[in-house]
Amino acid sequence: MADSTANSNTEGGVVGRRRFLKSLAAAGGVLAVPSIIPASALGRDGAVAPSERVQMASIGIGGRGNHDLNWMLGEKDAQFVAVCDVRKTRREHAQAVINDKYKTKSCTAYRDIHKLLARPDIDGVVIATGDRWHALASIMAMRAGKDVYCEKPSCFTLAEGQQVVDTARRYSRVYQTGTQRLSEANHVYAIEMARTGRLGKIHTVYADIRYRGGSRYDWLPAQPTPPKDEVDWDAWLGPCPWRPYNSKYVNHGWYDFYDFATDVAMWGAHTIAQALAGLDMSNVKHMEMLYGSPGNTIVTRLSNGIKLVLFRENGANCWKPCKYWHGSCGERYDGTDGWAAAADGYSKPDVSSPEMLTDFKRVLGEYTARTQRPMSHVRDFLNCVKSRRETVAGPEIMRDSMSISLAADTCSHLKRNLKFDLLKREFIDDAEANRFRSRAMRTPWSI
Repeated sequence: MADSTANSNTEGGVVGRRRFLKSLAAAGGVLAVPSIIPASALGRDGAVAPSERVQMASIGIGGRGNHDLNWMLGEKDAQFVAVCDVRKTRREHAQAVINDKYKTKSCTAYRDIHKLLARPDIDGVVIATGDRWHALASIMAMRAGKDVYCEKPSCFTLAEGQQVVDTARRYSRVYQTGTQRLSEANHVYAIEMARTGRLGKIHTVYADIRYRGGSRYDWLPAQPTPPKDEVDWDAWLGPCPWRPYNSKYVNHGWYDFYDFATDVAMWGAHTIAQALAGLDMSNVKHMEMLYGSPGNTIVTRLSNGIKLVLFRENGANCWKPCKYWHGSCGERYDGTDGWAAAADGYSKPDVSSPEMLTDFKRVLGEYTARTQRPMSHVRDFLNCVKSRRETVAGPEIMRDSMSISLAADTCSHLKRNLKFDLLKREFIDDAEANRFRSRAMRTPWSI
């Protein structure tokens, strides 16, 4: 996309439209307008005025994409005008959902991401494609002047993580990685207990990585490739190596294959950001990763002395209780004065002493007052699109947490201990490991 389009920054999109409509009002009706204006156009009867709406598009409408679309459709100031998916059934279904929501036929469905991103009226996009596309689609969207809400894992390699950061900064885009638990009360409270010293000095932190993907290095047998309009197989593959079509891939089977997925990073993308949020990482320069055995826990030691345990038990079900959580996607902080843990399904964290929960409402109130953050990840994104402030899970937070996840992937691949420089995002004195910092990207699907 041309820089002139991408560099519209706050002069285009929702902020620019708001200024334009206000200037028309100040001009005293220079343009002819109808004498009867619908209440919705004025923001009455609970509607949001057009000048305050964020024009959105959704890219990737699979299981998580459907979830995100319906989640954001619940926000009155998010107006979806387009969807994009390489599968016809999915894009047409999402188009119908949106048109039914608004009682219009104004949502356009696209197979080609380039055509969607060329639209100047779109302010932001939700990206919930397969993992191989997350960083590439984010970079393309930000270059086209769009703000981005991207699902996790939001990059495929260490190199991609830095490229997302660089692009967001160069084009002044708002970016939110989909680590939604950073905006959920039970996790926020556990994080605040660690961050504010209520647990004493933190010595050990745990992050759940029990889900395992990307462990197969073969590929499936060829099946007849569907017509391009039904499934655009070339675009589905995107930057990945060419593989013959097999219907299992496009029906969630891609998770198992290294060509299309990560391993530790698939679940670490959920939980390592949560674990880091309660720590002071300002003086942490490097870490040592201690390999255990295939499919098991990876223990890491941060340069500030804290032990970060990437918890996995060979064959364990990530949805079942374990010794640290009774839900999935958990984090836990152990300090000199106690511990706190949170996971999916919790209303409040598990704690070492019931007294630690007596300040639950007050601590959350102090957090929201200090940060001005809502307890809703998509609401935080939309607020930031309008205000242009940094989101709660901006590009650096994504890059730093994903760097640890992807470094752990390399540790798992090589089956040996590694030392990793968190500032340079490279392995220390290890040429073999550093070859894993990027993957070849198939043309024309490259950054």
